[in-house]
Formats: sequence, C-alpha cells, structure tokens
Amino acid sequence: MQQFFKKLFIEPTAKPFIQFFRYVFVGGCSFLVDAGVLWLCVRAGLYYLIAAIVGFIAGLIINFFLSRALVFRAQEARVGRVFEFVAYALIGLIGLGLTEALLYFFTDILHVFYMISKVIASAIVLFWNFLARKLLLYRGAPKP
Repeated sequence: MQQFFKKLFIEPTAKPFIQFFRYVFVGGCSFLVDAGVLWLCVRAGLYYLIAAIVGFIAGLIINFFLSRALVFRAQEARVGRVFEFVAYALIGLIGLGLTEALLYFFTDILHVFYMISKVIASAIVLFWNFLARKLLLYRGAPKP
C-alpha cells in the first residue's frame, strides 16, 4: 500500500494519467482556497463576479506551487521560473475568463446559487487548465 501511495503521489512522473490524477487532487486543494475566498468576499459584500477574481488569484498561487511540487515535478518547464509562473498565470487567466462566463451563465441566466455555479464551472475549467499546462508549458524533456 505504501508503494502504491508513493507511485500515485510522491515519485516524479511524466505519465499523463498519474499527472492528471495528481492535478485533480491539487485542483481540489486550490478549489477549496478559491471557493473559500469567493464565499468570504461575497459575505463581506463584494459582488460575486469580482469575488471570483480574488478567489482565483488565491487559488492560482496555491495551484502553481502544488503543481510544481506534485504534478509536473518530473519535467522541466519550457521557460525559466519567472516566465513559467507568467505562462501558468496566462493559461489560468483564460480559465478565469471561462469561469466568469460560466458563473454568469449559471447564476444570472439559469438562477443557480453562485457556489453551485462555481463547482460546475471549476469542474469544466479543470480540463482546460490541465491540458493547456501539460501541452504548452510542461511538454519538455524529463528532468535529469
């Protein structure tokens, strides 16, 4: 069991299936931060679409560091560390645009509670974020 846990979470890997599994785990942690900040900001009186941006920033930072540590550790980014974060953030900004559009659609058009809209939007955007980061940013050769 311990060996299985190590292969699933600890050992560096470039296998897409294991990386995606880890990314879902990392995304779950990031989602908790993102959604928690969203909820707190709305409770404090901020409009939900603005609060979603604040939550996104908090979640992005958590996601970047956890992804580097757990998901894409076996591969070098195609660029240096500063540009890596910038590229990571740009991909995330596209995801934020999708999230905002989906939040608006589900909340204002379909009248779904904004936190349920956030869960639906996050599940959809998770696939964009993983695929874009895997294919555009971490497609390089494995680390020596």
